[in-house]
Amino acid sequence: MTDLQALFERAAQEAADFRASLDGRRVQAPADKAEVRARLAAPLPDGPRDPGEVVEQLIGAAQPGLMGTPGPRYFGFVIGGALPAASAADILAVGWDQCAFNGHLAPAAAAAEEVAGGWLKDLLGLPESAGVGFVTGAQAANTVGLAAARHHLLRQVGWDVERSGLAGAPRLRVLAGAERHATIDRSLRLLGLGSDALEAVTVDAQGAIDTDDLRRVLSAGSTGEERPSVVCLQAGNVNTGAVDDLRTAITVAHDHGAWVHVDGAFGLWAAASPSLRHLVDGVELADSWGCDGHKWLNVPYDSGFAFCSRPDVQTAAMSYTASYLTGSGAEPGAADYTAESSRRARGFAVWAAVQELGRQGIADLIDRCCDHARRFADALSAAGLEVVNDVVLNQVLVGFGGQGPEADRRTDAVIARIQQDGTAWMGGTTWRGRRLMRIAVSNHLTTTADIDVSVEAVLRAARGLTD
Repeated sequence: MTDLQALFERAAQEAADFRASLDGRRVQAPADKAEVRARLAAPLPDGPRDPGEVVEQLIGAAQPGLMGTPGPRYFGFVIGGALPAASAADILAVGWDQCAFNGHLAPAAAAAEEVAGGWLKDLLGLPESAGVGFVTGAQAANTVGLAAARHHLLRQVGWDVERSGLAGAPRLRVLAGAERHATIDRSLRLLGLGSDALEAVTVDAQGAIDTDDLRRVLSAGSTGEERPSVVCLQAGNVNTGAVDDLRTAITVAHDHGAWVHVDGAFGLWAAASPSLRHLVDGVELADSWGCDGHKWLNVPYDSGFAFCSRPDVQTAAMSYTASYLTGSGAEPGAADYTAESSRRARGFAVWAAVQELGRQGIADLIDRCCDHARRFADALSAAGLEVVNDVVLNQVLVGFGGQGPEADRRTDAVIARIQQDGTAWMGGTTWRGRRLMRIAVSNHLTTTADIDVSVEAVLRAARGLTD
């Protein structure tokens, strides 16, 4: 019989060694996908192998392809490095191997989600009575929120979409800002509403929705009786970090009988900071919200949250019953708020993260990341680079030498040099027709010193193209 303790200790030690090495290692993985694939492409074994040998082989093959995304100088996608207690809790979750379907199948997993969900609503300024589903990330959270909207709005006009489908149903209008996140579009495709249901609303110079244009578009769709409408708002533009004027936009939408969903993948966490809470003023007035945990809460992948002001609507849209399900027809279980039955126990890591940081620690984490972003912007501006956005949260957009194809090529070349240098990792984006470098500061480990050495790496890469 395999010595599970030795096996698990070996895996945990390797994980801890990797995490301990992050501050001094290159952020860019030494090996690319093709190299790692070649290492992993062993023959399919004819029979069982020793688990310890398998783990050693996996470690040796995968190590060169590991990115330093959990480390303090990864600023590409909005990715947080998992907190120590959250990481340990996730290791426990894997070892405990609980299927977090409901309280009958996994009492501890379901209880952890209920308790942590209550804390999340408190931190994010959402109604205490809201339903919470622990999902994979913002894509799943937005899909749950829009499924709830679809159920509620069609039920109001006498249509049971869960029973009758969408064929012959009244067509929903979906209004969203022109710079919405692409997950909104995909959610509409997944839900059968289609991207043609979208009506784009203009945005301001930073990408926040224009509330006057929202009012105009909503009114333009009025023909005596209001068509069922969904308004998708945003807390944290994926490029600029801009936050919609939630209070005004929600009031306008509700005046037209619309359901309001807020995509707050990372920006919703501004509510946890007393100094930034004003950016999401009025967020509690919405009908549903999506948010990530693996971004600013710094819990391991995958972790997201789907909130709904009407738990009965959320469960009506997402749950199902079957004769073999223990507890069918009883109090809604954890999976009834999501689209997953075979669910990993995400609540343990979230519970541990909130306990490790506490209310003040979470606020400090959010504030610190935003301070670092402003330090990035100030230093790069002082060095003559162009920061094109107002830095209100943790996002910074940087241009290298004007506009046009040549400037775009230069920007991509600078980004490539930074990534190859290994000191830090930034990604590129296209915003308003320009290629720009995007910096997202989301990690609890990042220090002022990390920002300063990363600024030097950016300037070194930019100078290298002209030397």
